[in-house]
Amino acid sequence: MAVALVNAFCACAMTGVIWFVQLVHYPLFERVGEDEWTGYHRDHTTRVTWVVAPLMVAELAASVVLAAQKQGALAAIGLALAAATWALTFALAVPGHRRLEAAFDAGAARRLVSAGWPRTAAWTAHAAVALALLAQG
Repeated sequence: MAVALVNAFCACAMTGVIWFVQLVHYPLFERVGEDEWTGYHRDHTTRVTWVVAPLMVAELAASVVLAAQKQGALAAIGLALAAATWALTFALAVPGHRRLEAAFDAGAARRLVSAGWPRTAAWTAHAAVALALLAQG
């Protein structure tokens, strides 16, 4: 039960984070001035990492444990969704942020938002699955 609780907490927390990032944070990148961009983006990535890294690691670890305990199809789906968020993060979000490190590029920022929607969908789905697993007891 404790592992399912950790999994649900982390999946729900990351769902909240990704929706906030998609709807509020990333779209506001365009409002940061060119002179402030490099420092702003560096600080953004550092601070966001402190929030999301522990949640993502715990979410993935809990998903692995639940699947290993043979919790059924929902646990397997949850693990697949957790793995998908990692894959999408490193395939899409990290390269997008790398493109924005040196200077702001409006096209790159818009692509980062577009690339974030599959992650948003995966985290939202994982939160639903994690809550269903938690409800099963």
